[in-house]
Amino acid sequence: MARAPELRTVQVIRYVTPLREGGSLPALAEADDEFLYVLKFRGAGQGPKALIAELISGEIARLLGFNVPELVFAELDEAFGRSEGDEEIQDLLRASEGLNLGLHYLSGAITFDPLVTTIDARLASQVVWLDCLITNVDRTARNTNMLTWHKELWLIDHGASLYFHHNWESWEGQSRRPFAAIKDHVLLPWATELEAVDAEFRERLTPDRIAAIVALVPDAWLTDASIPGTPDEQRDVYFQFLTTRLAASDLFVNAAEHARKALV
Repeated sequence: MARAPELRTVQVIRYVTPLREGGSLPALAEADDEFLYVLKFRGAGQGPKALIAELISGEIARLLGFNVPELVFAELDEAFGRSEGDEEIQDLLRASEGLNLGLHYLSGAITFDPLVTTIDARLASQVVWLDCLITNVDRTARNTNMLTWHKELWLIDHGASLYFHHNWESWEGQSRRPFAAIKDHVLLPWATELEAVDAEFRERLTPDRIAAIVALVPDAWLTDASIPGTPDEQRDVYFQFLTTRLAASDLFVNAAEHARKALV
């Protein structure tokens, strides 16, 4: 049996600098393990939903063999933001007390540019397939959300995926739809091996493995009063969405193939 994924928990000890290019004001922060993390705040933008999407999608990507920065639970103490001079950041820190999400900072990494770095058809197909599964709208030429680090491709920033949870009641219908936004995917022109990748990834991504990843989502992030059900019932919807979508993967694979042929 595959080992269940685990996330370490760190204590944030120093706010280093805001990363203004992020729409939800992520920040570079130091934790008590002496590492730097890109910190995603539960009190920002889309709130805990972005953290849930980041966690589930990032760990699915890791399971499928992609390079993904280590994800950690990041505890933010209530006193942490008192010395922050920027009022906007101070408000964000106060709204994010408790459990947040951190991604290990890849020092020296550069933004992936397909016009500069050649990527093979297999890897391009794997990334496209993943983003179809998790409905990730944020891997475009304008914002690739991929890095080159030590000559390898790394995937980052999955907070815009699993967008069904912004319209919770329609999750079942959305789980069986092709992914229309794939037409804008930065790697789509090179994704010529989608059928082979589909067979490989469907075998690897078993229901037990999906369940183990979804189980990582903490109760503290499942507190939206507009969403019905207990935390366990909400986690089950994420599980059902992903397993239903996986079972109907031919829909999004065929749509992606059609979109690619329209480009080339």
